[in-house]
Amino acid sequence: MGIIFFPYEWFFDHTFGYIFKALFFLLSKILPKAFITVLTRYGSMFVSGIKMTLGVSLFGTLFGLIIAIILASIRNIKIKKRDPLIKKIVVRFFDTLIKVYVTIFRGTPMMVQAMIIYYGLVGLLHFSPGEAGLIVVSINTGAYLTEVIKKGIDSVDYGQIEASLSLGMSPFLTLTHIVFPQAIKNQMASIGNEFVINIKDTSVLNVIGCAEMYFVLKTSASYDYTFMETMLVGALIYLLLTLSVTKILSFIDKKLGAPKVEILSSN
Repeated sequence: MGIIFFPYEWFFDHTFGYIFKALFFLLSKILPKAFITVLTRYGSMFVSGIKMTLGVSLFGTLFGLIIAIILASIRNIKIKKRDPLIKKIVVRFFDTLIKVYVTIFRGTPMMVQAMIIYYGLVGLLHFSPGEAGLIVVSINTGAYLTEVIKKGIDSVDYGQIEASLSLGMSPFLTLTHIVFPQAIKNQMASIGNEFVINIKDTSVLNVIGCAEMYFVLKTSASYDYTFMETMLVGALIYLLLTLSVTKILSFIDKKLGAPKVEILSSN
């Protein structure tokens, strides 16, 4: 059973089909004969692995961004002295809960999270390894991007918020039309960096049987024990994917006029 949240195979077949063909053509021109044999023999499996890797990474990042926007908005609620006691208690409770969530998922390996979520909940929710992988990446990404989005919200001049409220805009419209567009634009480099990292980090999902790129590489290599050739081909595919995505994200950043930020590391 495929990922229930989005028909990712249809999406990537219709969007990136020619890109996959170009990728394999490029590899066939630069690799030695022994590696081309691996590529020819297991090419269809590699394409399937690339689809799963990109699907889980892309939509996991998008869903994680949605989680982060919601949680960062909650954390950004200001408490005033004249506010009712119940509001202060509720806001502080959820603020603490979000901090605990962020601390746990940023402080534990994604591999461990995947095993706990899949093997702990599969009997209850009956989801596939691909669906579990998407859930894990989404929750993990949400934890990392919550602080990123919060910083983006804090970077928006509060005078703009006051001006929009004084013009009669509701707090919700102010958030969606004034705050969030600027916050996301200011943090595009970090969000894009998280997507690139997710492309590589989905490799840990092989522990729950998610048929992403590394799982396919390991499986195909075990057929004829060509581990070195297969893994080197896999490394080149990962490299080309991350370089291509990085270039696309840089182009988007320039079009949006997002500030240039050097990202040294993340999770």
